[in-house]
Amino acid sequence: MPCERTVARTAHLLDTCVSPLLRGPADPTLRRTTTGWWRTARSPYGPGLQQLVRSGDDVVVTCWGPGAEWLAEQAPRLLGAADDVSDFDPGPVRAVAEAHRRRPWLRLGRTDLVLEALAPTSIEQVVTGKEAFRAQRLLLQRFGDRPAGPALDEAHPAWGMRLPLSAEQWLAVPSWEFLRAGVEARRTRAILAAARTSRSLERVASNAYTGDTDAALRSLPGVGPWTSAAVRQRALGDPDAWSTGDYHVGKHISFVLVGEQLDDDAVTELLEPYRGHRFRVEVLLAGMPRPERHGPRRSLPTHLPR
Repeated sequence: MPCERTVARTAHLLDTCVSPLLRGPADPTLRRTTTGWWRTARSPYGPGLQQLVRSGDDVVVTCWGPGAEWLAEQAPRLLGAADDVSDFDPGPVRAVAEAHRRRPWLRLGRTDLVLEALAPTSIEQVVTGKEAFRAQRLLLQRFGDRPAGPALDEAHPAWGMRLPLSAEQWLAVPSWEFLRAGVEARRTRAILAAARTSRSLERVASNAYTGDTDAALRSLPGVGPWTSAAVRQRALGDPDAWSTGDYHVGKHISFVLVGEQLDDDAVTELLEPYRGHRFRVEVLLAGMPRPERHGPRRSLPTHLPR
């Protein structure tokens, strides 16, 4: 039987909290519909299929599979219930204050699933989004399981979706299959290291964890500042995990704040007054005008096997 829960007054947050989890338009683990989202996930109690649908001002969450109860109970956190904005001060900077005035309701969601965030983030390192999304799709279609419940019906909107790979499944992927998907050994290191230590790694998402989550993630080989920040954003809803090391984000933030495209060190200084909420500021400014891009597009590599 499916497990259902209504998360009150969160319909306006549904897309804001769920869309950052999407890895390209053909992501097999997440699918958008006219009324909401279908999502697959591996909870601590097993895999599950989750539907999130707007119902007036609320979101109705229905889950299937062994992980259904956990996914239903976690849904408020996915929709921003754990995000505390009480100590956020937009300050005197006009762009930040105006963005906050327009969206005072903004909340950051979290999945509480670290490996689920780390594996695709590692695949996205130092490549174009098109390359990374294709690689993840190929690996999930080749090695991922189908979710239980209505997704087994060919006529259902969730037909064809795949569950994220478990730690054991990642460890079982042959090296040549990573290469066939376009993922070289350097990027697989972080995935395999996280899979080997997945039980201890998932503890950083628990409420009882009091350590430095950034340091814990960066202790893994192949995990640097950018990967750590992206994982903390999605899995932990960390309001301070701004996207340092990203090719575009720092330049955009500095362009909005001071009218220049600066490096990450300079952007870190600009964001220092917002320490504790630097990622929140990044999200607030995301809709602001961006600098014009010049130069040729990056060519996709042709030397890796397909």
